This record gives sequence, C-alpha cells and structure tokens, in this order.
Amino acid sequence: MLLQTETQLIVTEQRDYPEWHVGRSDYGLWYIEVDQPELIQYLDEIQAQFSDLLLPKQQRQYHITLFVCGFLQPSAQQYDDDFQIQQLEQQIKLLKALQLTTFELEITQIDSFSSALFLHIKDQDHVLAQIRQQFAQVTNEVAALEYCPHITLGLYREAWLSNIVLERIQQLSIKNIKFQVEKITFGYYKAQILQGLLYPYQQIELG
Repeated sequence: MLLQTETQLIVTEQRDYPEWHVGRSDYGLWYIEVDQPELIQYLDEIQAQFSDLLLPKQQRQYHITLFVCGFLQPSAQQYDDDFQIQQLEQQIKLLKALQLTTFELEITQIDSFSSALFLHIKDQDHVLAQIRQQFAQVTNEVAALEYCPHITLGLYREAWLSNIVLERIQQLSIKNIKFQVEKITFGYYKAQILQGLLYPYQQIELG
C-alpha cells in the first residue's frame, strides 16, 4: 500500500520470524538484478539521504522483484507458501517460450509504501506483465497485492508520521535513468536473515 498523508510508518523489527518460516530456509523469487554502476551509485545517494529513517543498510542487492514464489522445496508441498522444484522447471519452460529479447526499463519517481522507501520502475512495453502471466500459470503468487514494479531502498526503523517522508520526497531532484535488462534470475534468500543476500539459482539470458 502506498504511503498516505497523516498516517504512521510501519516498523520492521530486526528479529527472526519463526511464525513465518516455520524452520524453512530458502525463500524463492524471480527478480531482475540491478548491476549498472551508474544506477547503483544513484540508488546509494538517495538511500543515504534517508538513512536516518531507515534500518541500517542491509546486505540484499538492489533488484526488481518479478514474482514471489515461496519456500523452495525439493518435493512435496507441506505449507501454502511452499514452492516445488518441478514448479520452477515449469516456469522456466514458459519463460523461454516467450523468446524475449533484451528490453528497457526506466527508473522514475521516488515513493513509499507504509513500510519501505522505493523507486518506481516504468515498463513502457509491458514486458514484466507478460512474464508474470507466464509464471502465474504454474502457481499463485505468495501474498500477491497489486503488482508495482520497484526497487526497494530501505525499510523503516521507527513509526514516524508519514508526512516526514512525503515532504522529504517532494524536495528531492529525481533523475530518470533507463537501463537494459539482459537476464531474468530465479534466486532465494535465507529467511532467518533480515534483508540478507540474494543467491541466484537459475538465470535466463535474453536473446
């Protein structure tokens, strides 16, 4: 949910979440890596300007989430948010069937959810929607809300009034940066590590 005026930010507690992972470890998702030096520098600069409001910089790489799959499991599904290897294999086949070539995305305005600061992504040719439609043929997305392509800059560490963030956003001078997407990645992070590293598991190079 996008941040509204006169509301409170949602705090992310720095702790393990056993009620969520129930002892499981590898949480899988499809994503686009952000690996362009110019873009990473720009994201770092914006993040630094909000560092007093955000949790200390975490390990997780900048990325654009494409589709949240769930806890990676080798075989039988036990929980609703388990994701089997055979389902991943089906998604890979459907993704390859699209025969995608390199496509362009654009960083646009800075914005905020109640819990996180982010930058919007403009997908002029609606390629991300095509990819998501293919993945959804195999499994429902975990905790799916209305999809908003973005790059997360950080999670909030206190329940401040939203106006503090919104007013600061309005004062920023924002760049529009275009970049090419050359591969799609399925990877995972360790559920017990808050904002831990993304580990690539399968990468699809675009033609």
